[in-house]
Amino acid sequence: MTQRQKSTYSGGTDGNDCLELAATETNLLLRESNDPTRILPLTPTNLAALLTHLHADRP
Repeated sequence: MTQRQKSTYSGGTDGNDCLELAATETNLLLRESNDPTRILPLTPTNLAALLTHLHADRP
């Protein structure tokens, strides 16, 4: 079973929609808690680029 880390912005209780992150030997696995079967595998470099892009697009 893959150990997942919930976003600290989720509020910490079950039922809150949030992003969850898990690590394998080669990838980071990103998923949204309300659709846990859809998983986005990313390398650490790809995740950093995604977060940089999302941060740059914030109003």
